[in-house]
Amino acid sequence: MSRALIIVDVQNDFCEGGALPVAGGANLAGEISEYVDAHHGQFDHVVATQDWHIDPGSHFSEEPDLVDSWPPHCVAGTRGAELHPDLDPEHIQAYFRKGQFAAAYSGFEGLLAPEDDVPTGDRKPGAMPVSGTDDGAAGSPFAADEDAIGLDDWLQSHDVEDIVVVGIATDYCVKATALDAVQAGYSVTVLRGLTAGIAEDLDDAVAEMELGGVDVL
Repeated sequence: MSRALIIVDVQNDFCEGGALPVAGGANLAGEISEYVDAHHGQFDHVVATQDWHIDPGSHFSEEPDLVDSWPPHCVAGTRGAELHPDLDPEHIQAYFRKGQFAAAYSGFEGLLAPEDDVPTGDRKPGAMPVSGTDDGAAGSPFAADEDAIGLDDWLQSHDVEDIVVVGIATDYCVKATALDAVQAGYSVTVLRGLTAGIAEDLDDAVAEMELGGVDVL
């Protein structure tokens, strides 16, 4: 049995100074780095997820309701989509990008990023793929790869059965990732102290995770 740590969406746009900041996000990046440095030997694998939006439709809105629609954030290839600089990537083996053309809260909707595909942050927020298309068509450097590997397939191929989840945001992408992991048959723990949430009161999110079979510590 292998054990994996999933670091969810610790990206510039979700930290202070970003397009959709979560209070404590920047500090959390450093805390997760310290945790991984001290405990990486307890995990066989460490992976990270990223919001990676190209044209996510109604997920972006000029008048967001902050429930189902949001201000533009984590646009593919921009600095906002990059991992926060205080998150040390030394032990991260793989990155899974989600939400290219639709809303995607769970890391299990993410696809494995190519090893040589490193975000440069040289595109302006809100810009569409440089091919001039907004549908991810072939020829765009941000086109979806039909052969890309999903998070569940990757974890299964590495014999992972036990998952620990940390990251941003407790009540959205962390919760969705943890609940999907349980549904996929993994034993799942969320380290609440290594998450940051949007809501001031996270009791409902914690209760929902626990009801869904997640251990919240």
